[in-house]
Amino acid sequence: MSTTWYFAYGSNMQIDTLCGRRGLVCHRALAARARGWRVVFDKPPLLPIGESFANLIPDPEAEAFGVLYEIDAAELAHIDLTEGVLIGNYDRVEIAAEPLSDRQATSLTAHTLISERRNPALRPSERYMALLIAGAREHGLPEHYIAALESVPARQESARASLLRPLLDGFMKRGTR
Repeated sequence: MSTTWYFAYGSNMQIDTLCGRRGLVCHRALAARARGWRVVFDKPPLLPIGESFANLIPDPEAEAFGVLYEIDAAELAHIDLTEGVLIGNYDRVEIAAEPLSDRQATSLTAHTLISERRNPALRPSERYMALLIAGAREHGLPEHYIAALESVPARQESARASLLRPLLDGFMKRGTR
């Protein structure tokens, strides 16, 4: 079976989220950067919980850090399903991403998710940001990027988000193989 690359820049950077919460299998995980993109925290949720999530926007002067996962096509389809690509919550696009460990900075083509839906009045939850920071540390992303994540203004998780999480976790979990 052929594999593809998926560039995670949000909570999916964390192995426990991608492989644990979602139940996916990845073949490799590489710390990476995507030049010409910037991570922002203004993506409204699909359900109104009063919090925001990470999003990528084009910015020729920026670089987004994240994790490149080598996954099977079925795993990418599951990400599309659970992130709401099929209902317009995100769009799947291809971007160039460079593994940080590659001294030659060889770009790989990777799938990632972006959204035109934005609300700058929203802030991410402290819980969500903790997942991103843990994922960034786990994969050895640059300290300046981790510091930037730590400085993002965050809010306490909403009661609605806390109540919905068990339902979302059940939906997101891939069945046993």
